[in-house]
Amino acid sequence: MKRTIITLSLAMVIGTASLSSLMIGTAAGAENLKGAGSTLVAPLESKWAQDFQARYGSKVTYGAVGSGGGISQISARTVDFGASDAPLTSAQQANCHSCVQIPWALSGVGVAFHISGVTRLNLTGPVVAKIYLGTIKKWNDPQIKALNRGTKLPATGITPVFRNDPSGTTYAFTDYLSRVSPAFKKKIGNSTLVDFRTGSGAKGSPGVSGVVKSTEGAIGYIGEDYIHQNRLVTAAIQNAAGKFEFPNLSNIEAAAQAVKKVPANNEIHLVNPPKKAASAYPIATYTWVIVANGAPKKAALASWIYYAVTTGQSFGPALFFPALPTAVKNAAIKAVQAFQKT
Repeated sequence: MKRTIITLSLAMVIGTASLSSLMIGTAAGAENLKGAGSTLVAPLESKWAQDFQARYGSKVTYGAVGSGGGISQISARTVDFGASDAPLTSAQQANCHSCVQIPWALSGVGVAFHISGVTRLNLTGPVVAKIYLGTIKKWNDPQIKALNRGTKLPATGITPVFRNDPSGTTYAFTDYLSRVSPAFKKKIGNSTLVDFRTGSGAKGSPGVSGVVKSTEGAIGYIGEDYIHQNRLVTAAIQNAAGKFEFPNLSNIEAAAQAVKKVPANNEIHLVNPPKKAASAYPIATYTWVIVANGAPKKAALASWIYYAVTTGQSFGPALFFPALPTAVKNAAIKAVQAFQKT
């Protein structure tokens, strides 16, 4: 039987000599893993699973059921790990009974649109909020035209498309809009599942992508890899510095670099970074893996998560996931060490 032991000196990685070495092992065929959750991270997780099995022999299966579904399933212990683009709420943390969240991927939520003949569009957070509140109804609204001088915008009605399942992508999107629009915060708020006032709902990132692609006048919030898979067009969103930015690798990285410290619970908010992050894309987010302390397969889980936050990061850029910043990667490694000792 093939067996692999990963040895990591945390003193070398983190620079803290007092930390002991981390020994993580997995045996092929004995500790296969099952996970569920975020559709945003699913393309990257698929690459990880293929490479992890090729390297170490352990099979990882994953159901892209949405962040809410992932949280529910790990809370019920029907999977070995969950994945969410939204950090656990205090109620979810209590219901999950000794679960830990570990950041393992970084991405951005793009705002895709479908307007025939229009390939470039500038939008601000407050304008997007008004679209999803239903107060801006047509693409030639004066507020949109003022941001796109020289672009011929049609009188086509706007169809806002949203997730109708509990979604971390919705969490990041509504977190951003709640920070830039008091009206949105009051009327809709920030959660994985909210009551949008207008538009069309769809399940998962693939569902939202499909509706935007097939609906003239549609707009939707979607992970960047799905936008590129479906050849959708993304709007440039104005950041706090006043610049219109797209969710590309460098702009998502710029948003992540604006956060210097990782809290003990690993909850990190990247949306609407400050003006000093001049090139930052304003709707960036982390994705977390969620595991239960003392899990029966904790050795295999520790190997899997350690792989994802180290070697697995090399697959990210091709799928529009920048590598984790050093401080976040180190925090994730420390969390893996603590989890492995439970």
